[in-house]
Amino acid sequence: MSGEGPKGGERGRPGGSLAPRSTGPAALFLDMMASERGASANTLAAYARDLEDYEGFLATEGVGALEAGTTQIRAYLADLSARGLASASVARRLSALRQFHRFLYVENHRGDDPAAVLEGPRRTRPLPKVLTLDEVTALIETAHARAAEAVPSFAEQARRARVACFVELLYATGLRVSELAALPASAAGTRGEAIIVRGKGAKERLVPLGEPAKAAMRAWRAALDAMAQGDKDRAAGGRTAGRKAGIEGRAGIEGRAGIEGRAGIEGRAGIEGRAGRDTKAGVEPRALAGRWLFPSAAASGHITRQQVALDLKDLALAAGLDPAKLSPHVLRHAFASHLLAHGADLRIVQTLLGHTDISTTQIYTHVLDERLKSLVRDLHPLGDSAGD
Repeated sequence: MSGEGPKGGERGRPGGSLAPRSTGPAALFLDMMASERGASANTLAAYARDLEDYEGFLATEGVGALEAGTTQIRAYLADLSARGLASASVARRLSALRQFHRFLYVENHRGDDPAAVLEGPRRTRPLPKVLTLDEVTALIETAHARAAEAVPSFAEQARRARVACFVELLYATGLRVSELAALPASAAGTRGEAIIVRGKGAKERLVPLGEPAKAAMRAWRAALDAMAQGDKDRAAGGRTAGRKAGIEGRAGIEGRAGIEGRAGIEGRAGIEGRAGRDTKAGVEPRALAGRWLFPSAAASGHITRQQVALDLKDLALAAGLDPAKLSPHVLRHAFASHLLAHGADLRIVQTLLGHTDISTTQIYTHVLDERLKSLVRDLHPLGDSAGD
């Protein structure tokens, strides 16, 4: 696929380790992508969906992947366009099919590569959504102001600290949301000026980390500790109330009250105390001792990309911004665009973002227009006349 490819996450087979194995062409290709290229579960799931759709179309044509020719592939691409898919989506599907048929050819599953001669539709790359410096400042200030407010719920207090940590980290590092979600708990205790991030294809890179971002991580972990302690205190309080009720029940004349008290001793009230934990915000204290910086009850053990996006949209509303304008990737765009606007080298930004190809980073060069104009105007010997 393209340099960036589908969004990444945990390594493994699509659908998780319990996904049934098969020996069909698509399954063999997915196994190769997982074992040889280190494709993430999200990437594998995207390929699996594309190939399932492709093989479904071929079935209507009366052929399979091992028999399909260039004509059938062209017909499939035309069908995608007729369904209303954007040219970028069609190009991505074609990229997947090229890799798939190339694999079948190289591994001698078929004697030709029918996708090699196909050209995809022209892709017009839209300019990335970018927040202004004032908008990012408003987000950060709002996040910290909300985190500093006294609220009665430990869970809500922790959630607000977590959102402040999201904003600080995303804008300070330009991480992908999947990289942010999978940060290890040890990142909060880093004393250096950078952290190691595992990106797409299990590639690692060193990302500089400023003091505000490190402080936000420490504040988040402190809030999570306070939430866990509050949870324990409530549970202990519930068990104490249960024991007291049991004693009063045994001391009473009616045995039923004693039975009810005994139920209190056995922890019914304690259970009710534990039920007081507020997990609505997605904060999971039981995972505190785990390996992730942002633990949750999700299958992966860490927070999901969707929850990060929802939290940021809630923050946008609080900051008076359009929620549709804010996402984790928009903060990544802001990181890159603002660096370039303040003089950073494009190659350095490429390294920080973890882009394999410089062409992916070049989409941000639109922000350089005004800076280049000012450089010519201010520094060129004929700058004054050039501006006329």
